[in-house]
Amino acid sequence: MTTATSPHNHVRGGYSLGRYIAMDFWRNLRNIGNSFFVIVLPTALFLFFGASMDWSGEPVGVGNVSAWTMIAIASYGAAMATTSMAGSAALEIQQGWGRQLALTAMPHGAFIVAKAAIAVAIAALPVLVLNLAGIFTVADMPPGVWLATVGLTIAGSLPFAFYGLAVGLSFRSDAAVGAATGLLVIFSFLGNAFTPLDGVLLDIGRFTPMYGIVALARYPLTGGDLVSMGGTSGSDPLWMVLANVATWTVVFAVACLLLQRRRTTRH
Repeated sequence: MTTATSPHNHVRGGYSLGRYIAMDFWRNLRNIGNSFFVIVLPTALFLFFGASMDWSGEPVGVGNVSAWTMIAIASYGAAMATTSMAGSAALEIQQGWGRQLALTAMPHGAFIVAKAAIAVAIAALPVLVLNLAGIFTVADMPPGVWLATVGLTIAGSLPFAFYGLAVGLSFRSDAAVGAATGLLVIFSFLGNAFTPLDGVLLDIGRFTPMYGIVALARYPLTGGDLVSMGGTSGSDPLWMVLANVATWTVVFAVACLLLQRRRTTRH
């Protein structure tokens, strides 16, 4: 007589958080459509707008226009990656994956930790690829400044993990996550990422979610100085940039909390 082995026991014996992170990271990386928009598209935008223009080598802060553009597009790519990953994780939970996890040895908290680690790892990819493209083109910054901008760019993507999670908790549809990443294009434009803003658009942009993380990532390069078509035009104090990042992080996090409570109440 043979004894059946339950899935619970099988997974408990072979459970490894590191293995799950590696497998899920590879699964997401093999998604050609997602990898294209997360890695290839931002890099193509940089090569077109940040490396091939006549003014790419003009000085900005302690670097040049190409570096200024590269940082912003990398911030957009990283935010898009965390939004997509967090939104997909929320959809997985809403569509019953949470009940499947209950049959395994993986606690719900470990699942969230794993998804957060994968989101950061995926977000790092466009940043690293873009910076490699910058090294081999005309982008120029001191090495210390370069490392600081890379770290701030990846860290700045974390608020958009809450943003993606909130969207995923709001709608039970993959199209919602696609709409959320599409909305990032508008946020990035208003966030002074794709083209220098001034006047009313700049005043409006200062209150939008992408403005703070882009300005923070650029801070080691510019010291807060704003760039316009005619050169520098004013500056953003560091406290204002940090206030923008902190405020939107809290807004997105509270939205996640409220939406999760609503979902739990309904069940």
